[in-house]
Amino acid sequence: MPPPDDGPTCCFAVESLSSAADDDDLNSDHNNCPHCRESDPSTSSSSYSHSISESNSDRITRIISAAVKGFSIGAGLKGGVSIFSLLSRLSRRRSPNSLKKVSGVSSSEEILLVIKETLRYGLFLGSFAGIFSSVDEIVAAIGGHRRTAKWRALLAGGIAGPSMLLTGLNTQHNSLAIYILMRAAVLASRCGIKSKRFGRICKPLTWAHGDIFLMCLSSSQILSAYILKPESLPSSYKLFLNKHGGKDPSILQGVKEIACSIPFSNLGAIEKIYKSMGVNIKLDPEMKVPCSIVHGNQSCVNHVITFLIQAYKRALPVYLPVYLVPALIVHRQDLLKRRYTILGKSVFGIVRSSLFLSSYCASAWMWTCILFRIFKRCNIPMVAMGTFPTGLALAIEKKSRRIEISLYCLARAIESFFTCMADVGYLPQSLVNVKRADVVVFSLSTAIIMHCYSQEREVFRSKYLNVLDWVFGVPPPPCYTPRYKNNK
Repeated sequence: MPPPDDGPTCCFAVESLSSAADDDDLNSDHNNCPHCRESDPSTSSSSYSHSISESNSDRITRIISAAVKGFSIGAGLKGGVSIFSLLSRLSRRRSPNSLKKVSGVSSSEEILLVIKETLRYGLFLGSFAGIFSSVDEIVAAIGGHRRTAKWRALLAGGIAGPSMLLTGLNTQHNSLAIYILMRAAVLASRCGIKSKRFGRICKPLTWAHGDIFLMCLSSSQILSAYILKPESLPSSYKLFLNKHGGKDPSILQGVKEIACSIPFSNLGAIEKIYKSMGVNIKLDPEMKVPCSIVHGNQSCVNHVITFLIQAYKRALPVYLPVYLVPALIVHRQDLLKRRYTILGKSVFGIVRSSLFLSSYCASAWMWTCILFRIFKRCNIPMVAMGTFPTGLALAIEKKSRRIEISLYCLARAIESFFTCMADVGYLPQSLVNVKRADVVVFSLSTAIIMHCYSQEREVFRSKYLNVLDWVFGVPPPPCYTPRYKNNK
């Protein structure tokens, strides 16, 4: 809730919602409150009534404002990414050098789909923000701000979680739910590090390069699954990997067959692909190393260099909305005053992040080629080991973004891992058949996140606090919360 503008409103808004027993404690705490020093709590009854009506109006304004701002963020982010993706597909479709003919879906249908997805995600975040603010205000009005401060945001965040269903009743969001769970775990661990009771247990979480290690671990699962079991990855993420992996599915199939010791079934198709590129090559069915499948008659070094340049061109359009859209939201107030500084940082971020993504994709092929050449063989353990050091490319990114990227990839890796385990029968069917577990996990995670936002704000990074404060309003001053009394 936004902080009050003056002392009388701060005191009387709370007192009007609390019981007589709660009022005495509030008055004792307000004596030392900087928001309340300029006024005497024992003011006239007319001023008291005016503060109550003003507080009710503020609550309604907060709820409506949160819903509108949540909708704008959801629609803006999803719409921005979808529009750039649509423009990229349309440009490839119109390119005379395009080798694939896209059929089945017209441009008008794609545009309509983008609009629907934009509205769905806008309604999702708008409803989440509106429901959270509503529950927060209702519980505070009934139970009192100070009495409910420790658990109110936890409850409101959990109740608002099922708004995820607005993105589609039949649409599973396992990766999103796991990612938000990872975010909640990070915040909880930061709280644990500060705690005297759990500080020693959470000490390993302060490892400086833990984010890079998580990225390497995630890369081993994701990239191995991309080659060996692509159906374990979400379709949207698989399309992303197909684009930035830069290899035709038949090439990936050839690598899979040699790694799994399966007889080749599509060497002719691979040869046709290279022939369409002007490269005549004859693949050996008895090969032990798939380098000729991956990069034809190029050497491993030349392949990495040319692939890096091509991957960088593919990566640039990905990060344009990632940096420009948040810049308009987070730095909305300073954009006119420091436009060149903010835009300069955004451009630098786009260049650096694009270099990270292109280096990540290029190093995936580089490390596997090196490993295959050293051991003169290709099998499943080699693929897993060769894709592990790919995560080192994360060091290119800005430190504050590394944990975000590693957690995002970790969520994808966990989903893929459990899918693979379920397919081979290592997981109980009772767990596999749980419907909408993503909603349950998401609701639990948002409950933890919003609790930390309300009670442990220092565990958030400033840029996230700026966005959350803009949507939900800055939480009340310390005199509203039980922690104020304890600190005193």
